[in-house]
Amino acid sequence: MGSQFGALLRGLRHEAGMTQEQLAERSRLGVRTIHRLETGKPTDARMGTVKQVAHALADELKRDRDELWTDLLAAHRGKAAAAGEDLRAARAPGPEPEQEPEEAVPEPERVPHRAPEPDRPARPAPHRTPTTSRGPLAEAAESLAHDVYARCIREEEQRRIHDPFPLPVRWRSAPADLLDHRDNIRGTPPGAGHGPLSLDGGLADIADVYRRVRSGRLVVLGRAGSGKTVLVLRFVLDHLVARSDGDPVPVVFSMGSWDPTGTTLRDWLIARLLRDHPNLGARAPGGATLAAALVDAGWILPVLDGFDEMATGPLAVALRELNASSLPLLLTSRTEQFAEAVGVEVLRRTAGIELLDLDADDLVHYLPRTARPSAPADRDGRAATGWDPVLERLRTDPDGGPGARLRSVLSTPLMVLLARTAYSDTPAQDPAVLLDEARFPTPEAIEEHLLAGFVPSVYQQLPTAVPGARRARGPRSWDPHRARRYLGHLADHLERPGRSAGQDLAWWQLRDSLGLPSRILAVVLACSLVTALADWLVFPAKNLASGRSAAFALGTGLLDALLFGPAVGLAFGLVHGLMSVLGIRAFEPSRVRIRLPGRRGRGAGPSSRRFATLVPAGLLGGFVMGLGCGLAFTVGAQLTYGGVVVDAAVIEATAVNCLMYGLVFALAGGLVLGLVAALETPIDLGSAATPTDLLAVNRSIVVRQALFLAPMLTLVIAFGGRLMTELLQGVVGPLTWPMADGLALGAVGGVAGALSYALAFTAWGQWVLLTRIWLPLTGRLPWATVAFLEDAYRRGVLRQVGAVYQFRHARLQRHLRGGPTGRGVTRPVLSTSSRGDGPGR
Repeated sequence: MGSQFGALLRGLRHEAGMTQEQLAERSRLGVRTIHRLETGKPTDARMGTVKQVAHALADELKRDRDELWTDLLAAHRGKAAAAGEDLRAARAPGPEPEQEPEEAVPEPERVPHRAPEPDRPARPAPHRTPTTSRGPLAEAAESLAHDVYARCIREEEQRRIHDPFPLPVRWRSAPADLLDHRDNIRGTPPGAGHGPLSLDGGLADIADVYRRVRSGRLVVLGRAGSGKTVLVLRFVLDHLVARSDGDPVPVVFSMGSWDPTGTTLRDWLIARLLRDHPNLGARAPGGATLAAALVDAGWILPVLDGFDEMATGPLAVALRELNASSLPLLLTSRTEQFAEAVGVEVLRRTAGIELLDLDADDLVHYLPRTARPSAPADRDGRAATGWDPVLERLRTDPDGGPGARLRSVLSTPLMVLLARTAYSDTPAQDPAVLLDEARFPTPEAIEEHLLAGFVPSVYQQLPTAVPGARRARGPRSWDPHRARRYLGHLADHLERPGRSAGQDLAWWQLRDSLGLPSRILAVVLACSLVTALADWLVFPAKNLASGRSAAFALGTGLLDALLFGPAVGLAFGLVHGLMSVLGIRAFEPSRVRIRLPGRRGRGAGPSSRRFATLVPAGLLGGFVMGLGCGLAFTVGAQLTYGGVVVDAAVIEATAVNCLMYGLVFALAGGLVLGLVAALETPIDLGSAATPTDLLAVNRSIVVRQALFLAPMLTLVIAFGGRLMTELLQGVVGPLTWPMADGLALGAVGGVAGALSYALAFTAWGQWVLLTRIWLPLTGRLPWATVAFLEDAYRRGVLRQVGAVYQFRHARLQRHLRGGPTGRGVTRPVLSTSSRGDGPGR
């Protein structure tokens, strides 16, 4: 730590009016630690220590925690860049560099939720070197590395991996019959000899083990819940710390969302990067996006999590795609599914490790430290907990006994987490019930009990704050039974047959949990309502202004609204359904904004795909709408001025009206939506999108689009109608288009068209209509949907992967589907108190 960091820290402390002793107390560190930080020793302080100091100072100065930590981190990296030899020593695998030992800090001053593993090396933040000679791809890779690092740190904290310490994850080399030839993995020349390739190790060794694999391709096997995802997080963090300039950046990709039968590996990687890191949508030299350029230039190290979560059919196709790629990779999978997939063709040039089960000693060391002491500590400082008699049975019961059954269940980190949640984190729960042979005669019964108890347990507790997450608007509580029903609907949505997005719980896809007929009905009703309201507000005002009586104006306005509303609603519903059936991707979050002519944007011009989607939709929707409006105009005129008469003259007039309105509205829809596509330019969504950020940005985009569409549609309808009348005058008979009527019709069309477009054809509009209104009306989701998802993330039920959520584990997702309690599930013994849903957002 150099003078820059020390001076900044000292200045911030003085600004806060704190002594070194006060700062040490607030940050829960030792005074010696604060003194050494300010005076430039040690040079390789832990990032957790820097973060504690930053947060303590930020709270005292009333500043944003992350902002102040970023400032201190930048000063620390500046020194790290200059300390070349020390930094390389810190990167090298092996013993931890000499620094102020953790033992120098008295036990009460440690942070309980960040207690390190005994063999865990110090892990500073990724190194950032001066950028004077870097190209745009190197800069983009460096920025991506820091975004990925920050996300993985938040995910570790959210999972409480270090509370009280990480569960041990150990492994051995995978069976040779599941892997390629050793010579292919090592790249041995023909005829050359080779020695053994040992890959055994523990959690802290994963990055070093990966570096031993010359091909840069490693598969991690294990059974469900064995700790593969935790291992992935550790690999990414440790690999980023040791990363040098020019090394690829490890990025986690959830494989459940990949359909290799329709998307190549390269295209899928690029699409995921663009979704989760929108700033990579900027153009690189050559015209491609930064995401595509990084993949093509080898700057990305794909960490492919969940090979077994893909559909069974495409696994062979996925293997061929992976074998055809020269990219380095780390892939995780359940052993059984991977063995089945490689029965015909192995994963080329790929080494493998297989995770081992936890043993009784692991549980004895871990579970008591997660529970509240039930008696004072003994002379050795160890306090008794409710787990002690249970763990004794685990160690002493013979095979086939209750202790042995429970031991087999608690052999994976997932089940240990569930047991901890139900019996350590929940007051007044006795884990001894897990030994009840009558209630739990098989290991499967215990597992189902723990799965069933997870949601009631976490919803009895207050949610924890998530570092770096958006602050909640206020405390919220959710009734556990309702929360279970809502989560069950989300799980059903993810397990829907034919769904290709895997475990990704994206807010813009929640609409798909409704069938297409329900979605079309919702669009028809919503668009009919907004059109009827706009019509009833405009035309009565016009009639009153022209001297008509109030009764006439209101009566004819209501009649027009009842006739024209459904005509417009049906047209939008028809086009919406057609686009859904054809699979047109018009309902994904928008990443563009409307650019005024003459202003430079970031993009390379209008998207041909957007243009090809919007213009035909506008032409077709406008023409169908015009047909309905022509018919509604004839019926309305007859009901207003006399009875309904059907003769040749009326039929001819109706046909002319339908044709004229169809042409005018088709012209307006095609022209205005084409103009929207032509003026769109990519918008900077920031370097790392989150679900709530992406939702907020899309709300702003859609509102601005509507404000642009409304006046444009008004003008095109009003003056386009006059133009069309002049062009076709005498061709289809005598035509009239009074400008007063044209402007009124344009005003209705502008307001109703803009709102209907937003509701029917944008991701945010579909979210509002279907996810925020329709699904809560039917009891499948809460009214405060965003708040519920954020709360489920804070409680640890969901995890955040870029711009989407996922259930914390695929097994939990499968358990939650199919109803409030599931079929054949042992009900939890936990008592739940009734709580009302939080206020709507």
